[in-house]
Amino acid sequence: MMTYVSHADLGGRDVPGAIVPEPESEIFHGDWEARALALTLAMGATGSWNIDASRSARETLPHYARLSYYQIWLAALEKLMAERGQLMPDEIAAARMLHAPAPVKRVLAAADVAQVLAMGSSAERPATQPARFAVGQRVRTRAGHVDHHTRLPGYAQGKLGTIERVHGMHVFADAHAQGLGEAPQWLYTVRFDGAALWGQGSEQDLSVSIDAWESYLEPAQP
Repeated sequence: MMTYVSHADLGGRDVPGAIVPEPESEIFHGDWEARALALTLAMGATGSWNIDASRSARETLPHYARLSYYQIWLAALEKLMAERGQLMPDEIAAARMLHAPAPVKRVLAAADVAQVLAMGSSAERPATQPARFAVGQRVRTRAGHVDHHTRLPGYAQGKLGTIERVHGMHVFADAHAQGLGEAPQWLYTVRFDGAALWGQGSEQDLSVSIDAWESYLEPAQP
């Protein structure tokens, strides 16, 4: 079995070159990027895959580091569609449709886009068991590689933090991305001191908060 590698988990790593923030008002760098976003949203709305599966497809692209933001979206869309027989190799080579479209569960009409995006889609689910942790409790995150998509960043693995908020039960991204169902778990915001993540040389008074599912956490040892 091949080892799962997320090329998107870059927090705390040294990366070549400077990170230059872009203007907030600069949404697209070209017309094709807007079309890439539209295609991704339209295909996501068909129900052919879920949002966590799409994130998994993006982060495992072998040429991830060489692609721009929307090139990543477009390459992942091509990958997802090809895996489901919705896009054939000859169509990719010809850059046009050559076969009848594969059936999909639903279609997002152009007239409904604004309303659907405004509504969103909540990942919160009814609680079926009590939360294991409470606000103010000290916890430690799990450590070690997992061979699937996860929302626990590498820089926060095995670190001590404090429960800051309890959000209720939410769709568990790790299971959802693998097609194992929603498997809801309690979701928490965990705050880490900068020194716990980056060492004593970190910026003074720095803290970082992440959202973490219950299975990511264990009670901190006294």
